[in-house]
Amino acid sequence: MHPPCRPFCPTGEHKSGQIASPVALPLPSLAERRSQMHRRDFLAGGAAATAAGLTLTPGMAQAMDRMGGMGGSMDRSLTGDFLDLTKPEGNREAWARLLGNTDMQSTKYGFAEGIIQGVRPNEALRDLVGFTMVSAARLLPHEDGIGYRKVLREIGFYTDIKTGEILREWENPYMGETVKVVPIANDPFNHTITNFYPDPPSYGGLNTQKPPKIPLMLDFRRRGDMLNLFSHINLFYPSALQPAQWPRESSGEFNRVTETFLYFIDWNAMQDPSITSVEYNGTWSRVTPWLPWMLMGPSEGHCVYQTFMGAVDSIDKLPNPATVEYIRANNPKYLEAPEKWEEPSLSSLEWYSREQTPAPIEGDEIPTAPRAELPDWWQRMKAARQQQGG
Repeated sequence: MHPPCRPFCPTGEHKSGQIASPVALPLPSLAERRSQMHRRDFLAGGAAATAAGLTLTPGMAQAMDRMGGMGGSMDRSLTGDFLDLTKPEGNREAWARLLGNTDMQSTKYGFAEGIIQGVRPNEALRDLVGFTMVSAARLLPHEDGIGYRKVLREIGFYTDIKTGEILREWENPYMGETVKVVPIANDPFNHTITNFYPDPPSYGGLNTQKPPKIPLMLDFRRRGDMLNLFSHINLFYPSALQPAQWPRESSGEFNRVTETFLYFIDWNAMQDPSITSVEYNGTWSRVTPWLPWMLMGPSEGHCVYQTFMGAVDSIDKLPNPATVEYIRANNPKYLEAPEKWEEPSLSSLEWYSREQTPAPIEGDEIPTAPRAELPDWWQRMKAARQQQGG
Protein backbone atom coordinates (compact mmCIF):
# COMPACT_ATOMS: atom_id res chain seq x y z
CA MET A 1 0.00 0.00 0.00
CA HIS A 2 2.92 1.95 -1.06
CA PRO A 3 1.85 3.74 -0.27
CA PRO A 4 1.30 3.62 -0.83
CA CYS A 5 4.40 4.18 -2.96
CA ARG A 6 2.54 2.40 -1.28
CA PRO A 7 3.71 4.69 -0.29
CA PHE A 8 5.37 2.88 -1.69
CA CYS A 9 8.77 1.66 -1.63
CA PRO A 10 10.01 2.60 -5.05
CA THR A 11 12.92 0.35 -5.93
CA GLY A 12 14.65 0.06 -9.26
CA GLU A 13 13.59 3.53 -10.28
CA HIS A 14 15.45 4.84 -13.28
CA LYS A 15 14.29 7.25 -15.93
CA SER A 16 15.11 5.78 -19.32
CA GLY A 17 17.88 7.65 -21.07
CA GLN A 18 19.35 9.31 -17.99
CA ILE A 19 22.35 7.01 -17.82
CA ALA A 20 24.06 6.00 -21.01
CA SER A 21 25.00 2.40 -20.27
CA PRO A 22 24.18 -0.24 -17.65
CA VAL A 23 26.57 -0.55 -14.74
CA ALA A 24 26.68 -3.11 -11.97
CA LEU A 25 25.71 -1.74 -8.57
CA PRO A 26 26.71 -3.34 -5.26
CA LEU A 27 24.34 -6.14 -4.38
CA PRO A 28 22.10 -5.65 -1.34
CA SER A 29 23.15 -7.40 1.84
CA LEU A 30 21.49 -10.61 2.96
CA ALA A 31 19.38 -8.67 5.47
CA GLU A 32 18.25 -6.31 2.72
CA ARG A 33 17.41 -9.15 0.36
CA ARG A 34 15.46 -10.89 3.11
CA SER A 35 13.43 -7.71 3.49
CA GLN A 36 12.87 -6.81 -0.19
CA MET A 37 9.62 -8.71 -0.57
CA HIS A 38 8.10 -6.98 2.45
CA ARG A 39 8.47 -3.51 1.10
CA ARG A 40 4.85 -2.85 0.24
CA ASP A 41 2.69 -5.88 0.31
CA PHE A 42 -0.27 -4.64 2.11
CA LEU A 43 -0.42 -5.09 4.96
CA ALA A 44 -1.77 -4.45 8.31
CA GLY A 45 -3.40 -1.99 10.43
CA GLY A 46 -5.07 -0.93 13.58
CA ALA A 47 -4.32 -2.60 16.89
CA ALA A 48 -0.57 -2.73 16.58
CA ALA A 49 0.42 0.18 18.80
CA THR A 50 -1.67 -0.59 21.86
CA ALA A 51 0.67 -2.10 24.39
CA ALA A 52 3.93 -0.17 24.37
CA GLY A 53 4.47 1.75 27.60
CA LEU A 54 0.92 1.41 28.92
CA THR A 55 -0.20 0.34 32.38
CA LEU A 56 -1.17 -3.31 32.49
CA THR A 57 -4.96 -3.49 32.51
CA PRO A 58 -7.06 -6.58 33.41
CA GLY A 59 -7.86 -7.09 29.74
CA MET A 60 -4.19 -6.93 28.80
CA ALA A 61 -3.32 -9.36 31.58
CA GLN A 62 -5.92 -11.80 30.30
CA ALA A 63 -4.53 -11.47 26.78
CA MET A 64 -1.03 -12.21 28.04
CA ASP A 65 -2.34 -15.23 29.92
CA ARG A 66 -3.88 -16.51 26.68
CA MET A 67 -0.52 -16.07 24.97
CA GLY A 68 1.19 -18.39 27.38
CA GLY A 69 1.57 -16.64 30.70
CA MET A 70 3.63 -13.80 32.12
CA GLY A 71 6.81 -15.75 32.78
CA GLY A 72 9.44 -17.58 30.84
CA SER A 73 7.23 -20.55 30.00
CA MET A 74 5.67 -18.79 27.01
CA ASP A 75 5.82 -20.99 23.92
CA ARG A 76 8.23 -19.52 21.37
CA SER A 77 8.55 -22.52 19.07
CA LEU A 78 8.02 -21.80 15.36
CA THR A 79 7.20 -25.43 14.60
CA GLY A 80 3.46 -26.02 14.43
CA ASP A 81 1.13 -28.88 13.62
CA PHE A 82 0.50 -27.46 10.13
CA LEU A 83 3.38 -25.16 9.19
CA ASP A 84 7.01 -25.38 10.25
CA LEU A 85 8.30 -21.82 10.12
CA THR A 86 11.87 -23.03 10.56
CA LYS A 87 11.82 -24.33 6.97
CA PRO A 88 11.49 -22.51 3.62
CA GLU A 89 8.38 -24.47 2.66
CA GLY A 90 6.57 -23.34 5.80
CA ASN A 91 7.70 -19.74 5.28
CA ARG A 92 6.44 -19.85 1.71
CA GLU A 93 2.97 -21.00 2.69
CA ALA A 94 2.77 -18.62 5.65
CA TRP A 95 3.85 -15.67 3.50
CA ALA A 96 1.36 -16.57 0.78
CA ARG A 97 -1.52 -16.79 3.28
CA LEU A 98 -0.59 -13.36 4.66
CA LEU A 99 -0.29 -11.60 1.31
CA GLY A 100 -3.16 -13.36 -0.44
CA ASN A 101 -5.49 -16.34 -0.37
CA THR A 102 -4.13 -19.74 -1.34
CA ASP A 103 -7.49 -20.70 -2.80
CA MET A 104 -6.14 -18.57 -5.70
CA GLN A 105 -9.58 -17.12 -6.36
CA SER A 106 -10.42 -14.73 -3.53
CA THR A 107 -9.22 -11.16 -3.18
CA LYS A 108 -7.09 -10.08 -0.21
CA TYR A 109 -7.50 -6.40 0.73
CA GLY A 110 -4.73 -4.36 2.29
CA PHE A 111 -4.81 -0.95 3.91
CA ALA A 112 -2.59 1.71 5.41
CA GLU A 113 -3.60 4.79 7.38
CA GLY A 114 -1.48 7.41 9.11
CA ILE A 115 0.42 10.64 8.66
CA ILE A 116 3.39 11.98 6.75
CA GLN A 117 5.85 14.19 8.60
CA GLY A 118 8.51 16.60 7.37
CA VAL A 119 12.02 16.37 8.81
CA ARG A 120 14.48 19.28 8.55
CA PRO A 121 17.54 20.47 10.50
CA ASN A 122 17.05 22.95 13.36
CA GLU A 123 13.34 22.32 13.91
CA ALA A 124 10.87 19.77 15.25
CA LEU A 125 9.17 17.39 12.83
CA ARG A 126 6.01 18.76 11.21
CA ASP A 127 2.81 16.84 10.57
CA LEU A 128 2.19 17.62 6.89
CA VAL A 129 -0.63 15.47 5.50
CA GLY A 130 -2.59 12.36 6.32
CA PHE A 131 -2.41 9.21 4.27
CA THR A 132 -4.91 6.48 3.38
CA MET A 133 -4.40 3.54 1.04
CA VAL A 134 -6.14 0.38 -0.20
CA SER A 135 -4.77 -2.55 -2.20
CA ALA A 136 -6.35 -5.61 -3.80
CA ALA A 137 -4.27 -8.77 -4.31
CA ARG A 138 -4.75 -12.26 -5.71
CA LEU A 139 -2.52 -15.33 -5.81
CA LEU A 140 -1.95 -17.23 -9.03
CA PRO A 141 -0.19 -20.59 -9.42
CA HIS A 142 3.51 -20.38 -10.17
CA GLU A 143 4.44 -21.83 -13.53
CA ASP A 144 7.08 -24.06 -11.91
CA GLY A 145 4.38 -25.80 -9.90
CA ILE A 146 5.82 -24.71 -6.54
CA GLY A 147 4.83 -21.38 -5.07
CA TYR A 148 2.68 -18.50 -6.23
CA ARG A 149 2.60 -15.37 -8.29
CA LYS A 150 1.06 -12.49 -6.37
CA VAL A 151 -0.69 -9.84 -8.48
CA LEU A 152 -1.73 -6.58 -6.87
CA ARG A 153 -2.94 -3.08 -7.60
CA GLU A 154 -2.99 -0.30 -5.01
CA ILE A 155 -4.09 3.30 -4.69
CA GLY A 156 -3.28 5.82 -1.97
CA PHE A 157 -4.39 9.35 -1.21
CA TYR A 158 -3.03 12.25 0.80
CA THR A 159 -5.52 13.83 3.18
CA ASP A 160 -6.06 17.00 5.15
CA ILE A 161 -4.35 16.51 8.50
CA LYS A 162 -7.36 17.94 10.40
CA THR A 163 -10.47 16.96 8.42
CA GLY A 164 -9.33 13.74 6.77
CA GLU A 165 -10.64 14.91 3.40
CA ILE A 166 -8.73 13.75 0.32
CA LEU A 167 -6.54 16.56 -0.98
CA ARG A 168 -6.39 17.78 -4.56
CA GLU A 169 -4.25 20.79 -3.66
CA TRP A 170 -1.98 21.45 -0.69
CA GLU A 171 -0.47 24.58 0.81
CA ASN A 172 3.22 23.81 1.23
CA PRO A 173 4.24 25.41 4.57
CA TYR A 174 7.91 25.32 3.68
CA MET A 175 7.61 27.01 0.30
CA GLY A 176 4.51 29.14 0.84
CA GLU A 177 2.89 27.97 -2.39
CA THR A 178 -0.11 25.85 -3.38
CA VAL A 179 0.77 22.65 -5.24
CA LYS A 180 -1.24 19.94 -7.00
CA VAL A 181 -1.40 16.69 -5.01
CA VAL A 182 -0.63 13.53 -6.99
CA PRO A 183 -2.02 10.31 -5.45
CA ILE A 184 -0.31 6.93 -5.61
CA ALA A 185 -1.78 4.57 -8.21
CA ASN A 186 0.27 1.44 -8.91
CA ASP A 187 -1.24 -1.00 -11.38
CA PRO A 188 0.21 -3.55 -11.22
CA PHE A 189 2.75 -4.23 -8.51
CA ASN A 190 3.59 -7.94 -8.59
CA HIS A 191 6.10 -10.47 -7.31
CA THR A 192 6.62 -14.20 -6.83
CA ILE A 193 6.45 -16.29 -3.64
CA THR A 194 8.63 -19.40 -3.74
CA ASN A 195 11.05 -21.27 -1.46
CA PHE A 196 13.67 -18.60 -2.18
CA TYR A 197 14.00 -14.87 -1.76
CA PRO A 198 13.27 -12.86 -4.90
CA ASP A 199 16.18 -11.47 -6.89
CA PRO A 200 17.36 -8.01 -5.77
CA PRO A 201 15.93 -5.04 -7.67
CA SER A 202 17.41 -4.26 -11.08
CA TYR A 203 17.48 -0.52 -10.41
CA GLY A 204 15.88 0.18 -13.76
CA GLY A 205 18.20 -2.21 -15.59
CA LEU A 206 21.43 -0.90 -14.00
CA ASN A 207 22.04 -3.93 -11.82
CA THR A 208 22.53 -6.98 -14.03
CA GLN A 209 24.15 -9.27 -11.45
CA LYS A 210 22.25 -12.37 -10.32
CA PRO A 211 23.32 -13.59 -6.87
CA PRO A 212 22.86 -17.19 -5.70
CA LYS A 213 19.39 -18.16 -4.55
CA ILE A 214 18.84 -17.84 -0.79
CA PRO A 215 16.23 -20.02 0.98
CA LEU A 216 13.19 -18.11 2.20
CA MET A 217 13.50 -17.71 5.99
CA LEU A 218 11.47 -14.77 7.26
CA ASP A 219 12.01 -13.13 10.65
CA PHE A 220 9.08 -14.70 12.50
CA ARG A 221 8.98 -14.39 16.30
CA ARG A 222 6.41 -16.15 18.45
CA ARG A 223 5.05 -15.23 21.89
CA GLY A 224 2.48 -17.85 22.77
CA ASP A 225 -0.57 -17.29 20.57
CA MET A 226 0.93 -14.14 19.06
CA LEU A 227 3.11 -14.49 15.97
CA ASN A 228 5.17 -11.46 14.96
CA LEU A 229 6.99 -10.83 11.73
CA PHE A 230 9.65 -8.12 11.52
CA SER A 231 11.05 -6.72 8.31
CA HIS A 232 13.00 -3.65 7.29
CA ILE A 233 14.95 -2.63 4.25
CA ASN A 234 17.51 0.13 3.58
CA LEU A 235 17.66 1.22 -0.05
CA PHE A 236 19.84 3.59 -2.05
CA TYR A 237 19.07 3.59 -5.76
CA PRO A 238 18.99 5.87 -8.84
CA SER A 239 15.93 8.09 -8.94
CA ALA A 240 13.41 7.89 -11.75
CA LEU A 241 13.22 11.69 -11.40
CA GLN A 242 16.69 12.90 -12.30
CA PRO A 243 17.26 16.55 -11.27
CA ALA A 244 18.41 17.62 -14.75
CA GLN A 245 14.92 16.93 -16.10
CA TRP A 246 12.89 17.26 -12.88
CA PRO A 247 14.59 20.10 -10.99
CA ARG A 248 11.63 20.94 -8.73
CA GLU A 249 10.43 17.36 -8.18
CA SER A 250 13.77 15.66 -7.57
CA SER A 251 15.73 15.58 -4.31
CA GLY A 252 18.83 14.31 -6.13
CA GLU A 253 20.23 11.66 -8.44
CA PHE A 254 19.69 8.87 -5.88
CA ASN A 255 16.85 8.04 -3.52
CA ARG A 256 17.55 6.93 0.04
CA VAL A 257 14.60 4.97 1.43
CA THR A 258 14.12 2.88 4.55
CA GLU A 259 10.93 0.95 5.26
CA THR A 260 10.04 -0.97 8.42
CA PHE A 261 7.15 -3.42 8.79
CA LEU A 262 5.82 -5.00 11.99
CA TYR A 263 3.18 -7.73 11.66
CA PHE A 264 0.87 -9.03 14.41
CA ILE A 265 -0.57 -12.44 13.50
CA ASP A 266 -2.73 -15.04 15.22
CA TRP A 267 -0.55 -18.15 15.65
CA ASN A 268 -3.55 -20.46 15.80
CA ALA A 269 -4.98 -19.08 12.56
CA MET A 270 -1.62 -19.61 10.87
CA GLN A 271 -1.62 -23.24 12.05
CA ASP A 272 -5.20 -23.96 10.95
CA PRO A 273 -5.09 -25.86 7.61
CA SER A 274 -8.70 -24.89 6.84
CA ILE A 275 -7.76 -21.17 6.74
CA THR A 276 -6.37 -20.25 3.33
CA SER A 277 -5.94 -16.55 4.14
CA VAL A 278 -4.64 -15.21 7.45
CA GLU A 279 -5.61 -11.66 8.37
CA TYR A 280 -3.22 -9.48 10.38
CA ASN A 281 -2.51 -6.04 11.80
CA GLY A 282 0.72 -4.11 12.03
CA THR A 283 2.59 -0.90 11.42
CA TRP A 284 4.49 0.47 8.45
CA SER A 285 6.94 3.37 8.46
CA ARG A 286 8.95 4.83 5.64
CA VAL A 287 11.79 7.34 5.43
CA THR A 288 11.86 8.84 1.93
CA PRO A 289 12.86 11.99 0.03
CA TRP A 290 10.40 14.85 -0.27
CA LEU A 291 7.39 13.72 -2.29
CA PRO A 292 7.85 14.99 -5.87
CA TRP A 293 4.54 16.88 -6.01
CA MET A 294 5.63 18.95 -2.99
CA LEU A 295 8.10 20.68 -5.37
CA MET A 296 10.81 20.91 -2.70
CA GLY A 297 13.65 20.30 -5.16
CA PRO A 298 17.04 20.01 -3.41
CA SER A 299 15.75 21.57 -0.16
CA GLU A 300 17.22 20.06 2.99
CA GLY A 301 15.18 17.37 4.68
CA HIS A 302 12.92 14.44 3.90
CA CYS A 303 9.57 12.80 4.71
CA VAL A 304 8.58 10.08 7.17
CA TYR A 305 5.46 7.92 6.85
CA GLN A 306 3.98 6.63 10.13
CA THR A 307 1.02 4.32 9.57
CA PHE A 308 -1.04 1.41 10.72
CA MET A 309 -1.38 -1.32 8.12
CA GLY A 310 -3.28 -4.55 7.73
CA ALA A 311 -4.87 -7.14 5.46
CA VAL A 312 -8.41 -8.52 5.52
CA ASP A 313 -10.49 -10.97 3.48
CA SER A 314 -13.56 -8.79 2.96
CA ILE A 315 -13.81 -5.26 1.63
CA ASP A 316 -16.36 -4.58 4.36
CA LYS A 317 -13.65 -5.15 6.98
CA LEU A 318 -11.40 -2.35 5.74
CA PRO A 319 -11.07 0.29 8.48
CA ASN A 320 -11.15 3.25 6.05
CA PRO A 321 -14.67 3.01 4.52
CA ALA A 322 -14.64 6.65 3.36
CA THR A 323 -11.57 5.84 1.26
CA VAL A 324 -13.30 2.76 -0.15
CA GLU A 325 -16.32 4.83 -1.18
CA TYR A 326 -14.10 7.46 -2.79
CA ILE A 327 -12.29 4.76 -4.78
CA ARG A 328 -15.59 3.14 -5.75
CA ALA A 329 -16.81 6.48 -7.14
CA ASN A 330 -13.59 7.59 -8.85
CA ASN A 331 -11.20 4.65 -9.37
CA PRO A 332 -13.31 1.46 -9.08
CA LYS A 333 -10.81 -0.89 -10.74
CA TYR A 334 -8.52 -0.55 -7.70
CA LEU A 335 -11.06 -2.46 -5.62
CA GLU A 336 -10.61 -5.49 -7.91
CA ALA A 337 -7.50 -7.65 -7.83
CA PRO A 338 -5.78 -8.32 -11.17
CA GLU A 339 -6.60 -11.64 -12.81
CA LYS A 340 -3.29 -12.20 -14.61
CA TRP A 341 0.38 -11.34 -14.43
CA GLU A 342 1.22 -8.22 -16.42
CA GLU A 343 4.26 -6.09 -17.08
CA PRO A 344 5.65 -3.60 -16.36
CA SER A 345 5.43 -3.69 -12.59
CA LEU A 346 6.47 -0.17 -11.61
CA SER A 347 6.82 1.85 -8.43
CA SER A 348 5.06 5.12 -7.66
CA LEU A 349 7.99 7.32 -8.72
CA GLU A 350 8.36 5.48 -12.00
CA TRP A 351 4.66 6.04 -12.68
CA TYR A 352 5.12 9.70 -11.72
CA SER A 353 7.92 10.07 -14.26
CA ARG A 354 5.71 8.58 -16.97
CA GLU A 355 2.45 10.35 -16.22
CA GLN A 356 3.45 13.81 -14.96
CA THR A 357 5.37 16.70 -16.53
CA PRO A 358 8.16 18.74 -14.89
CA ALA A 359 7.06 21.90 -13.10
CA PRO A 360 8.31 25.09 -14.78
CA ILE A 361 11.01 27.25 -13.22
CA GLU A 362 10.99 31.05 -13.37
CA GLY A 363 14.52 32.33 -13.78
CA ASP A 364 17.74 30.41 -13.42
CA GLU A 365 17.54 29.29 -9.78
CA ILE A 366 15.65 26.25 -8.48
CA PRO A 367 13.32 27.39 -5.67
CA THR A 368 14.21 25.88 -2.29
CA ALA A 369 12.72 26.19 1.17
CA PRO A 370 14.35 28.77 3.47
CA ARG A 371 16.58 27.11 6.04
CA ALA A 372 15.18 26.82 9.53
CA GLU A 373 17.10 28.81 12.13
CA LEU A 374 17.57 27.96 15.77
CA PRO A 375 15.27 29.97 18.10
CA ASP A 376 16.18 33.63 18.68
CA TRP A 377 16.36 33.15 22.46
CA TRP A 378 18.92 30.40 22.02
CA GLN A 379 21.04 32.49 19.67
CA ARG A 380 20.94 35.46 22.07
CA MET A 381 21.91 33.24 25.02
CA LYS A 382 24.73 31.71 23.00
CA ALA A 383 26.02 35.13 21.96
CA ALA A 384 25.87 36.37 25.57
CA ARG A 385 27.85 33.36 26.79
CA GLN A 386 30.46 33.93 24.10
CA GLN A 387 30.80 37.57 25.17
CA GLN A 388 31.20 36.62 28.83
CA GLY A 389 33.74 33.98 27.98
CA GLY A 390 35.63 36.27 25.57
